[in-house]
Amino acid sequence: MKVDDFKIVGTSVRRVDGLDKVTGQAKYTGDIIVPGMVEGKFLRSPYAHARILSIDTAEAERLPGLVAILTAKDLGDIHPYLGRKDRKDQPIIAMDRVLYVGQPVVAVAAVDAFTAEEALGKIRVEYEETPFVISVPEAIADGAPLIHSFAPNNICFQDELIKGDVDKGFAESDEIFEDTFEFPMVYHYSMEPHTTIAKVDSEGITVWSSNTHPFGIRQEIAEVFGCSLSKVRVIVPLVGGAYGSKSGGKIEPLVVALARQAATAVRVRQSVPEAMMTVRRHSAICKVKTGVKRDGTLVAKQAEIYLNTGAFAETGPIVTGRTLTRILGPYRIPHIKVKAYCVYTNTVSAASFRSIGGPQTAWATESQMDIIAQKLGVDPVQFRRKNLLRRGEELKPKGNPLDADLFKALDSVTQKIGWDGPVSKNGSGRGVAFGVTDPGAPLASTATVHVLSDGSVVLLAGTIEVGQGARTIMSQIVAEELSVPLERVTMRSTDTAYTPFDRSTGSSRSTTVMGKAVQLAAQDARRQLLELAAEQFEAPFEAIALRDGVAAAGNKAAAYGDLIHRHFAMQGGEIVGCGYAHSGMAPKPSNPLFWEIGIGAVEVEVDRETGAIRVKKYVSAADVGKALHPIQCEGQDEGAAMMGVGHTFYESIIYEGGQIVNSSLIDYKVPTFDDVPDEFEAILIEDQNGPGPYGAKGMGEGGIIPVAPAIANALAWSTGARIKELPLTPERVWRSLQKRV
Repeated sequence: MKVDDFKIVGTSVRRVDGLDKVTGQAKYTGDIIVPGMVEGKFLRSPYAHARILSIDTAEAERLPGLVAILTAKDLGDIHPYLGRKDRKDQPIIAMDRVLYVGQPVVAVAAVDAFTAEEALGKIRVEYEETPFVISVPEAIADGAPLIHSFAPNNICFQDELIKGDVDKGFAESDEIFEDTFEFPMVYHYSMEPHTTIAKVDSEGITVWSSNTHPFGIRQEIAEVFGCSLSKVRVIVPLVGGAYGSKSGGKIEPLVVALARQAATAVRVRQSVPEAMMTVRRHSAICKVKTGVKRDGTLVAKQAEIYLNTGAFAETGPIVTGRTLTRILGPYRIPHIKVKAYCVYTNTVSAASFRSIGGPQTAWATESQMDIIAQKLGVDPVQFRRKNLLRRGEELKPKGNPLDADLFKALDSVTQKIGWDGPVSKNGSGRGVAFGVTDPGAPLASTATVHVLSDGSVVLLAGTIEVGQGARTIMSQIVAEELSVPLERVTMRSTDTAYTPFDRSTGSSRSTTVMGKAVQLAAQDARRQLLELAAEQFEAPFEAIALRDGVAAAGNKAAAYGDLIHRHFAMQGGEIVGCGYAHSGMAPKPSNPLFWEIGIGAVEVEVDRETGAIRVKKYVSAADVGKALHPIQCEGQDEGAAMMGVGHTFYESIIYEGGQIVNSSLIDYKVPTFDDVPDEFEAILIEDQNGPGPYGAKGMGEGGIIPVAPAIANALAWSTGARIKELPLTPERVWRSLQKRV
């Protein structure tokens, strides 16, 4: 089949899960009922840092309907810590002390949620408060209380990137700019908070979970409870959003421990405030120093990045490592020195969040690019064009060269926005920014395609449907390769008991990596169908055509089901195709597997009396390689941009006295339809330059990155107010404007 013959891939078919979702028939973890299931709740720490002196559960134990109570003393026979193999620093429940407000201290199970909640109120915990640190400057200050004894100065992890000689570069620069930017803690706000059901019986451990890393969670649970992988089963129904908040174990191991204690199935459904006390995005402080020539040529960049990772490492070290590249931007800089620090604090742990480390660092780099352009008196678009890397150039040392045409992408957004300068004729501000990331996109994905005896097809693949449309995309690939109608393909939910292994759903990898595995599996099944047809028709391979579920050669034809029936002597049977996406799918070194590009251009109006900013136009461009489902691609990019609008204008988890003071959606504002730009457009750039099926590349993360700096740049050009701390609340903007008066 030629690329030009696409009929299903490349078209915006109806989503395979769409009808169930819009009619309320879709089943999520919280909808599942397991026989004998009881409800679980966690008693959480009210203190940011304290020793646990005693826990009195006597009154709660007398409560009718209580099934089980779990504390650290019940975990002596397991290994109750999560984390990196070299540093398992996170207990599944507080052991002898608490390290942040909201950390689970006691878990209870009862016949219903009301009884469980009542039981929590009858438990008495005695604490001894100890000093705590919330911000990075507090945590790294001399004499600050240590959160973990193995982490001097509360430094969890640090890394650096060096290229050229930065001191020489600054000596050769005509102008040097130094700025510090701050990015807030942000809550993921998946519509479905973390939910888990667990059962422990003679067959092992079964977990139903709202997560995106079922095989990783299986591994974590096996390690915690000291059992083989074959004794742990993780089932994932549809997931109501994740954005990184459901990567790896969150509440799953603790729910398993509670189910073991209760000797029956236990369900824990968290509320939004509880989910906010489970995981968040890293806040960041970025100190950036950049040297340039008078003609606008970038010469040197030095940066220090401090990430607030919370009480435990989680994925903090990985995020820290990614910031080294992401703070560079897509620019040609001969001399570079970047240091990044992951810092422990007494706050909820930070973890993966859409484009890890990208929004934080681009906020700094792309804002400073306009500061430089303004000082040099040059157009910010032309300043970027002068320094942009070209396709094939090196962005990070020893990494794969850039695989995209950034000039084409930049031209596409500036033309759509009507760019003729950073201030329009009517005084509106305009801004532009890049988001170029090196997604992890780890390999190791497996898929199987089963052609059944009636010609229908079942796909087994571990990619999780979190709302991004993965089931539709994977089904499209299978239908395309097997030449069958889309409605004949069914992708099953993930169940580690029978779904083949997949590394994870995240890092913009699903369409690229799992999509390749699915394509290979479908091609394997196609080959087997051709073999059956060749045998039964007594015809050569090249004479056989497959179309609409039928094999034909000359005047002979047979439906796929008939071929299978005859092969298995009319006893049914099935064809099974296997596909593996591993290191062989990309040239070495595959670091990264592909570059993900997001570019944003914006036009804004500012109410100088209130400080409110209105986004009049926003144009986003994504280099997708090949859009397998164009409408879903546009939706992904627009959704990412709107998440960027959230942390630009509103979102920030606020701590006071060690407590989160805005842990409800009344106090923590997210964008609504009123915040959608008056004119909003997503541009898909399709050069078929990706390593995925049909030349596809991952997307969905690049679009979130440029929003904040583009808007801040537009604000600065039109009003002179340069703000270096997010979010751009009306009050913050108004105060900045007053300083300009």
